[in-house]
Formats: sequence, structure tokens, C-alpha cells
Amino acid sequence: MNLRLPFLKNPPLVAILRLSGAIGMVGRGSISDHALAPLLEKAFRRGKPDAVALEINSPGGSPVQSALIGARIRRLAEETKVPVFAFVEDVAASGGYWLAAAADEIWADDNSVIGSIGVISAGFGAQVFLARQGIERRVHTAGKSKSMLDPFRPEEEEDVARLKVILNDIHRNFIAHVQARRGDKLDSKTDLFTGEIWLARRATDLGLIDGIAHLKPKMQERFGDKVQFRRYGLRRPLLARWSVQMAQDALGGLEERAQFARFGL
Repeated sequence: MNLRLPFLKNPPLVAILRLSGAIGMVGRGSISDHALAPLLEKAFRRGKPDAVALEINSPGGSPVQSALIGARIRRLAEETKVPVFAFVEDVAASGGYWLAAAADEIWADDNSVIGSIGVISAGFGAQVFLARQGIERRVHTAGKSKSMLDPFRPEEEEDVARLKVILNDIHRNFIAHVQARRGDKLDSKTDLFTGEIWLARRATDLGLIDGIAHLKPKMQERFGDKVQFRRYGLRRPLLARWSVQMAQDALGGLEERAQFARFGL
């Protein structure tokens, strides 16, 4: 425990908040705005920190949760006048990069995966399987678009067209966030918004991150060797021992594992 006395000159303090895992998944203490809100408040306000450092290791997830968390980080940074530094571990892709872009500076390991500035919607179609099993799907709606993209019915072109409009709108919001946060640092000659990913050195050249560095040495370089660290992080809920929560954790874990696997991790 670090005791900070108001009548003495205390060494610089950096609050560290770990953001690890898929964003908005069920169970396993997943990254969500609701779960992070009290931790972010503590990180920015407790002990008057000189900076907040985000440890990010996320393949993405919910665009809404990514936007909410990113907006909360910016609000608190502006209210407290505390700078934010993001340090990427294995991956900051898609929603993970959205979170990183909320920081004032982004640093990563040589082997970190960066980018995937795009939007994806994945599903499945089981109508052939049902037909082979002699199962009839019965759906009744009020509103012709209510059963859009039902996985147990054949895909319809107009449903796909509607979905693409939504995905494109979310993509534009993502692009606007990155452009607003990274500004003139971005390479204007390269299309950075195709969903492509890069390793950290190439991402540095493209302006997506600020360089190669790890948390402790970079913060010591910035604030001196006597800088102190105070760590915050999500905790696994107590109910994770019980069957319902365990089932949710198992399903969430499979989906999270699939998201990481998209980036070879």
C-alpha cells in the first residue's frame, strides 16, 4: 500500500487498468462499460494520479460497449486533466483498437497485432439441415422485417442489404473515432480502414500507434525512476463457482477464444 501524504511531495503516481478479453461477452468478468465504470472512476480520481495507463489485450467485440468505454475514458481524462497511455499486449484489434485510440498515446510490443478497423457480423444457416430432418420452421410476425436473417430460413438479398447498411454506418463511426483521436499522425496515403491488421512497427509507420515500448520503462522514462504504480482490474465474480455462471463462462470463453483465433492467437 502506497501512503500519499498531502503535506509532503509525493513521487509521481500512475494508475494501471487492465482491459483483457473480448468486449461485451457474457461471463468471465468481460469488458463492458458497466463493469469498468467504477474502476475507471477510481483510476482517474484516487490519489490524484499523474497518468492512467491502460493494459490492452483484446480482439474486439461489441461496438456499442467499445464506444461507451472509449467515451468514458475521454470524459474522465478531460475532467481530471490526466493523460492516458495505452500499452498493447498480444492484440488491440477492432473494438480493442477502439479502446486504445481513446488514449493520448499508444505503445506496443514488437509482436503486437494492431488494427482491424472494420465491422463484422457472423452467423450460420441451418435451413437445409432442418429440411433433411423433416422439421418445418413456423414463424409469424407483424412487420415484414421482424424475422430478418433468421438462421433457420434461406437468406434473402434484401435482408443482407439492410444488414450492410447497418455495418457500414458502424464502420463510419469507427473511422470517425480513429481519425478524431489520431489526427495528423495517420498515414493519409494508405487506406487504414479495410479491416487489415499489422504488427506494431508497421502500425507505427502508419500512425496507428506511437511506437514500441513497454509500460514500466516508458512510464519511468516519462515520470522518473521513482514513479509509483497503482493497479486496478476486473475480478472474476464469486458466482462463477455455480453451474449457471459456469455454463455462461464456458460459452463466453469459446466465443472469446474464436475472436482471438482470428488474429492467430
